[in-house]
Amino acid sequence: MLVMNKLRIFSAALIAVAGSAVVSSCGGDKQNPGLEFARNMYDPIAYNPDQPNKNFPNGQTAQLPPSGTTPVGYDKVDEYPNTNEGYLAASNNLINPLTRNKQNLTEGKNLYLHMCSQCHGPQGNGDGTIVALEKFPPPPSYSKGNSSRGGAMKDLTDGKIFHTITYGLNLMGPHRAQLNPTERWKIVMYVKELQKLQ
Repeated sequence: MLVMNKLRIFSAALIAVAGSAVVSSCGGDKQNPGLEFARNMYDPIAYNPDQPNKNFPNGQTAQLPPSGTTPVGYDKVDEYPNTNEGYLAASNNLINPLTRNKQNLTEGKNLYLHMCSQCHGPQGNGDGTIVALEKFPPPPSYSKGNSSRGGAMKDLTDGKIFHTITYGLNLMGPHRAQLNPTERWKIVMYVKELQKLQ
């Protein structure tokens, strides 16, 4: 019986403390908002990129990256510039570094369907939904068409496809900002499968 009474007193005290904490933290007016828990969790202490920053000699928060560096996950595409010479050099020197397996092919297919099929079509025949609107000319079929740069689309090398995805061609815009190199290589892998379709 004594233990039961102590438990009731403890429970009542605990409820009273919790109730007073809720009332004191929620109460107040505009001049006194009440108690706040972990204020720094919603008031960031980091500088915004456009704020002045006394920690750097030039007073800017956003700093230019050191010369010669490459962002994580990106490779140096400047080695193959957006020129015909860069396109041919990419064709001769770039080979897909990813292992051809089911996972990479599946991810390449998903990326292709989301990023490329609107123009190129789900099977790479140049019959995407944008083309069906008759507002844009169809791109050449991967298996039967000819490239505007010369040669059959089915003979495009890994490097040529990667270069074209990176920089775009004709009405196709560049995709280097939307797709990191690994994603582009997965699409290249899937396009190589579409080249084989008849």
